[in-house]
Amino acid sequence: MVLPLLLLVSIYIYATLIWRISTRPSGTADASTKRFGLPEAIFATSLSLFLLLGTLGSFTTGTKQIGDRVLAENLLFTLGIVVLITGLLKLRGFDVNSLTGFTKTSFGRAALTGATLLLAAYPLIGLADAITQRLLGSGSSKQTIVELFNASRTLDRRIMIIIFAVAIAPAAEEFLFRFFFYGVLRRYLGRFLGLVLNSLLFAAVHAHLPSFAPLFVLGSCFTIAYEWSGTILVSMTMHALFNAVSLTVLAFPELFPQ
Repeated sequence: MVLPLLLLVSIYIYATLIWRISTRPSGTADASTKRFGLPEAIFATSLSLFLLLGTLGSFTTGTKQIGDRVLAENLLFTLGIVVLITGLLKLRGFDVNSLTGFTKTSFGRAALTGATLLLAAYPLIGLADAITQRLLGSGSSKQTIVELFNASRTLDRRIMIIIFAVAIAPAAEEFLFRFFFYGVLRRYLGRFLGLVLNSLLFAAVHAHLPSFAPLFVLGSCFTIAYEWSGTILVSMTMHALFNAVSLTVLAFPELFPQ
């Protein structure tokens, strides 16, 4: 009885956010979606195709083949993309701090909002995961980074994974997917198609079929939170907390059901 009630509460919260977004006057839309132009669209399309091609190649790479060097390379690559996009936008005359909403709210308020919306998202993610498990069988829905953490036996390696998964990846991925990709998609395709395509891309580049539906739902919740709040700090907080909770559950198997 409790789980269906939680699911209804989650649906109500996110349906309310969607309704508020849809009824918002067009004049209050984020300035980034108004100003993104052809150069950003071309760059976003090229980058998304590059990421998808990399995803296809990663399906042939097993978890055990991914070592510290590959993790470090992924870290540098992710940061490099963020720096490249930031440089492009600055050359084009964009105020990145303003467009991302970094200055719109305090970190504490963004963290509280993100934590609340993440709690509301968990029943939806759980439903998507349960449906996936039913359709695909009892195979693991854990992503590669989670399996890497679970298989790590040294403290240094686990610390490296935690820093990447909790601090760097959420900030970089939210900047890329929610701010840049979604900003371009919404500029040309509108909010709904922008949200759907952005969430599909977000799920696809993680290269893990059992996690595709839960990641699509998770990405959609991140996008809704960003669109509603107007600041990328909220979705960054949600992403960081989600990864932190996942790794905490793995780190203490004696306390949490796996």
